[in-house]
Amino acid sequence: MTSDAGDVTPPVDPSVPGGPARASSGRVGRHAMVMASGTLVSRVLGMVRNMLLAAAVGITGSVAADAYAVANKLPNVMFAVLAAGVLNSALVPQIVRAFQAHRTRTVHRILTLGGVGILAVTVLLTATAGLWVRVYSDGWSSEQTALATAFALWCIPQLLFYGLYTLFGQVLNAREQFGPFMWAPVANNLVAIAGLAAFVVIFGPYALDENASVGAIVDQWTTGKILLVAAVATLGIAVQALVLIPPMIRGGYRWRWTWRGPKGELSTAAKVASWALGAVLVEQVAVALITRIATAAQAAAPTDPAVAGVAAYDYALGIFLVPHSLVSISLMTVLFTQMSRHAGLGDVARLRGVMSEGVRMVGVFTIIASVAMAVTAPHLVRVLAPTVSGESVDAVAWVLRFMCIGLVPLGASVMIKQAYFALEDGRTVFLIHLPMALAWLAVAYGVQALADPQWWVRGIALGLAATNTVAAVLRLWGLRRRLGGVDGRRILVTHAKALLAAGAATVVGVVLMAIAPHTWAQEGARAVAVSGLLTVGVSGAMILVYGITARVLRVEEANAVVRAVTRRVRRVR
Repeated sequence: MTSDAGDVTPPVDPSVPGGPARASSGRVGRHAMVMASGTLVSRVLGMVRNMLLAAAVGITGSVAADAYAVANKLPNVMFAVLAAGVLNSALVPQIVRAFQAHRTRTVHRILTLGGVGILAVTVLLTATAGLWVRVYSDGWSSEQTALATAFALWCIPQLLFYGLYTLFGQVLNAREQFGPFMWAPVANNLVAIAGLAAFVVIFGPYALDENASVGAIVDQWTTGKILLVAAVATLGIAVQALVLIPPMIRGGYRWRWTWRGPKGELSTAAKVASWALGAVLVEQVAVALITRIATAAQAAAPTDPAVAGVAAYDYALGIFLVPHSLVSISLMTVLFTQMSRHAGLGDVARLRGVMSEGVRMVGVFTIIASVAMAVTAPHLVRVLAPTVSGESVDAVAWVLRFMCIGLVPLGASVMIKQAYFALEDGRTVFLIHLPMALAWLAVAYGVQALADPQWWVRGIALGLAATNTVAAVLRLWGLRRRLGGVDGRRILVTHAKALLAAGAATVVGVVLMAIAPHTWAQEGARAVAVSGLLTVGVSGAMILVYGITARVLRVEEANAVVRAVTRRVRRVR
């Protein structure tokens, strides 16, 4: 989307005719392209990793798959509390301002306190792994709980390396060394792929046995199997963090142990972090309750491949987040640094312009991405999970479809939230998280109360869309007074035009899918190949119709993408 600097819409500054110089926009495009390319490679390898994981432990109807999914979720949930609640919200602006003021000692202190704090929390949480597994599961047998705990003892230490990765990466981002942060996960995925490939070769692929008891299935999991799945996953996260040290040194930053500093040096960060931490804790309480619904669905039918559980939800979420990671997160990482600088200088107009630019560009991309994924969902899942049954594919595809409803508001809400953090307003973020959590829980528990277990995880996905919508609306509304407006008319017009273009593309996609063979329900190399061709063909037709219609409707952000891609193709030639 931002593949070429010259076609990135610059932030609008009403006080300056024509806005800022295009050079600033050019830097955003180049940085976002470097990060998006790294994210793309990482996501492709991540899909390969997920394919191997599905081959090793299955997706639906698998006791081990859900046990590992809960265990591996724990460090991610705990990291979300630390990263979104403390590191990204409070310490990143402090790192940016410290480098601007040439106060390198402050950066040393942030890394020292952050690193020691994360290590202490990791040790404590690892020691209580069994407790956390019970908190995040419902209805499991003692055997499945024990297997999940064994996985968790090896997975939770990932928290330490996630934290170091974030601290090191934000130092690099603050110095505008964006590439390594986005390319480091490639190393992580390569390590995980090696471990899972070894698992499949040594122990063989997963085979569903609907008549086996939970205890018999758990007894098959030896220490060697657990190590190749869970311990190697943690090794990959460690590599992901440690590979950032050389580029930091080459960029001129060398960390030194700094425990003490001037009184009040980080008081602002502590204040923002306290509110942001509260917001993320609210969110993660909701995640824990939601996960219990998913585990209860799996417990109701432990070996039924048609019933989605935690593993199926995570698999669908991994697919759902690919477009979000490629564009939304890449843009957010670049633009957040700009927002922090404008906020620090008190330049509200430029801050508003950067936020509006990000929301519009992300929206134009996520609108077509969401409808394309929803229409092609079963064939897409078949390609990305080639070894599972047709029932598993259908279960994951339905979860993915409901998630796609919330892709556009997710991208917008994440971008808007960065403006709050740049303004060091963690209190409002916290307050908005309360109705967000309530919306998610209300939808999920409502579906659980009214429908069969087969629908419970679909209800969770629908609730995710609801919470993202609530977040986008309330966050944008809350910034109106702070920023003197939010460029709302421009944002709405851009999204309305893009939705019209997406409607035309959806009609084409639905017609093509109606006449296409249902190879997603079949197994084997031929079925996977046909599903792959259908996914590419139908998605390509939809994107073509979307691009043409958007051009006719004069969606400038979409036109910028077309020009950037065309120019890049010419360069390759």
